[in-house]
Amino acid sequence: MHIYDYSTDAVLIERFKEGDEFAFDLLVRRYEQKVYQLAYRLTNNPDDAADITAEAFLRMYNSLKRFRGEAQLSTWLYRVVSNVFFDFRKREARHQHLPLEVPDEDEELVELPVPDESVDILGHALQAEQSRVLMEAIQKLPEYQRVMVILFHIEERPYEEIAQIMDLPLGTVKSRLNRARNALRQLLEPYRELFEAESCPTTEEPQEADDALRASQERVERAD
Repeated sequence: MHIYDYSTDAVLIERFKEGDEFAFDLLVRRYEQKVYQLAYRLTNNPDDAADITAEAFLRMYNSLKRFRGEAQLSTWLYRVVSNVFFDFRKREARHQHLPLEVPDEDEELVELPVPDESVDILGHALQAEQSRVLMEAIQKLPEYQRVMVILFHIEERPYEEIAQIMDLPLGTVKSRLNRARNALRQLLEPYRELFEAESCPTTEEPQEADDALRASQERVERAD
C-alpha cells in the first residue's frame, strides 16, 4: 500500500495540480466503483455504464486542476457523471429520433409540498422480483427524475447535496423529486398485488417508496 492511499481527496488533488499523475490514479481507484454503480443504475446497461464511467473520469482529468473545493469531490464527481449521462441520452435520442425528456423551464418556479419521508408506500421486505420490477420502473422515468430518484433513494444523498449535484435551488429539487415519486407510484400501480404480497398499503393513505427503494438497493448490492 502506498503512503498516498492514506491521503485525503484534497491532498491528492493538490498533488495532481502539481503534476503528480499517480495522485489522479489513486483518486480514480478510490471512486471508480461508486461512479460505475451510479452509471449502471442510471442506464441499467453494463456497456453504457462503462462508457459513461470512462467519459466521466476523462472529464474529471481535464477539469480537476480548476477544482476549487467548493463542494466535496464526491459531490462534484456525481455532477460530472450526471452530466455525462444527460449527454449520453441526448446522443442516443438523436440517433433513435426519440424526444429527450427535459423539465419545463417554468418548473423551477413550482414549489410542491414535500411528503413525509418516514412513510412507506410498498412496505418493507422486497423479494427479487419486486426489486426487478422496481428498478425497471425507475428506468422508465424521464432522465431528470431518474437521476434524482437514484441519488436520493439509492445513493441516499441528502436534498442539499442533490441541489449541488444538479445545480438547482433546494426547493426545485424537492419539487421535482416529489413529482418523480408520484410518477414512480403510477408506474408501479399495475404491480400493486406483487408488492401487497408482503405489505398492504391502502389507497386512503398514500405512502412513499423510500423504504422499498432502499431495500432494493441492499438486494442489488448483495447480488453484485
